[in-house]
Amino acid sequence: MQQIFERELLIPPSACDFDGRLSYAGAFRVFMDIATEHAERLGVGLSAMRARKRFWLTVKTRIVFHDRPRISEAATLLTWPEKPGPLRFNRSYELRRGDALLVAGRTEWAVLNTETGALAPSADVLPEGLSYERGSALDTGYARVPDRFGELEPFAAYRVNASDIDVGGHMNNAAYPRALFAAFTSEEIRGLNARSVDLIFRAPCFEGDALAFYRKERDNGLDLRIARGADTVLLGRIERY
Repeated sequence: MQQIFERELLIPPSACDFDGRLSYAGAFRVFMDIATEHAERLGVGLSAMRARKRFWLTVKTRIVFHDRPRISEAATLLTWPEKPGPLRFNRSYELRRGDALLVAGRTEWAVLNTETGALAPSADVLPEGLSYERGSALDTGYARVPDRFGELEPFAAYRVNASDIDVGGHMNNAAYPRALFAAFTSEEIRGLNARSVDLIFRAPCFEGDALAFYRKERDNGLDLRIARGADTVLLGRIERY
């Protein structure tokens, strides 16, 4: 069984920013794409899970940027599932140029039983025969971001539209970073000089939802919050170099 899945990738223009480099949001996209492809090969992709009344939920993602590759640059994309806990799963990612690590990431997942609304135990999800010999791609944990930032005014607003919606009927995981970074100007994005980006998914969003974006400066970056009314739907942290 192919526990570690890899493929060669030419960095696509659609995942690059105005400087011709893999964008911060684009990294989330390419990692989600290869996770989906590997899940299909392991027999736990969308159709197989739907037949079992199961659905993958993204809980947290952390991506660390060492050297964002340029448009059409050749790279190797790798992913593998880590040894799961009772109810949570972690998947690692790496984007490499030969021996050089360009971008690394990790996502925590859970599986929803769509009949009962409960989380499915990991023993009932992943196939047998996985060795879990390879550890995590990251040696740092996920960020812990406060749920409230005080009396701050939103710096941007967004309405969830049809292009954001996935087959589950809610806002696609990759649509959140796309909308979030679209709220910054190009000069602001250049100034971020992000070493890492954490996203913590708190609640699903649906077509037509009106979202407000908040940010709070930190010594070495930003804390971010996306809210629907008074409810937090996503928290984030950007750490700068």
